[in-house]
Amino acid sequence: MSRTESAVGEPIVSVRGLRKEYGDGDDSVVAVDDISFEIDPSSITGLLGHNGAGKTTVIKSMLGLVRPTAGDVRIGEHNVNDDPKRTFERVSAVLEGARTTYWRLTVRENVHFFSRLAGHDPAEHRARNEELYEAFDLEDKVDTTVNELSRGMKQKAAIVAALSRRPDVLFLDEPTLGLDVESSLELRRQLTTLVSEDGLTVIVSSHDMEVIEEICSRVIVMSDGEIVADESVEKLIELFDRQNVALSLSGTDETTLSRIRDEFNIVDDSKLDRYDRIEVSVEDTEQLHRLLGRLVDAGVSVTDIETTEVDFSEVYLELTDDSEWDRATVASENSV
Repeated sequence: MSRTESAVGEPIVSVRGLRKEYGDGDDSVVAVDDISFEIDPSSITGLLGHNGAGKTTVIKSMLGLVRPTAGDVRIGEHNVNDDPKRTFERVSAVLEGARTTYWRLTVRENVHFFSRLAGHDPAEHRARNEELYEAFDLEDKVDTTVNELSRGMKQKAAIVAALSRRPDVLFLDEPTLGLDVESSLELRRQLTTLVSEDGLTVIVSSHDMEVIEEICSRVIVMSDGEIVADESVEKLIELFDRQNVALSLSGTDETTLSRIRDEFNIVDDSKLDRYDRIEVSVEDTEQLHRLLGRLVDAGVSVTDIETTEVDFSEVYLELTDDSEWDRATVASENSV
């Protein structure tokens, strides 16, 4: 069943009770600990976590590259481990740090090769491939060997080769790595178009929080092998109902700043020519008044004050830095 034929309401990806343990006995390490989630077709989901959080193991389990210790993964109606051939026909991936194209082949030769691996005749999909070359600004590079391309162009070639397989599910690990700002924006637009018009499902892992916030309809955040949050970006920001306040200060000293850092959540600070600038996350007006009182008592003048929006990168850091608190918070909010 292709993505155009998938039944409405059925998940395209299903992860159930997934656990992966490396090693035996006392030397064993649990990379992923009994996690479950489903992903709907025609969506973009972010899978996030620090190095060692378990996200790479989850991605490789979904691709059939890692066999789980317990649980299972299904792509559509196919179990990844029981039916790897059918699964392979439905997924494609661009993994950061891995060669996902053959560098001695041209862009066109890579596209033809990976298309044939998925059982497609490149001649029958010539028009579609030409559209991909144009969409990713590769039309002048199709007969250039990948090894001769810039880092950003290599990344684009890998994505086009992956898309030439016409997958139901596309896994992207750090997709904007090596891309300039304009190319990164174009990639976001292309992915959004492929999802909305072609029914593609995308699972993306990235440290670029702007990409995650802009294109993902949902984010799954992992820490220590467990899921600590599974919500939309907007919902997660709502859960951390705080306000950032930027203050320009005159007459500060290191002792005063050190005390402020100990008592309040400073998310940014910088020393300028004539004053210091600090950005503080405050939970309510009472905390802001307490901060201003501390500064006045220390003889510090506040020359300017403005509020700034909390962005998703700050929420992500809170989630992964204090997992126990966040699990309880997210669970209680979701039960309302």
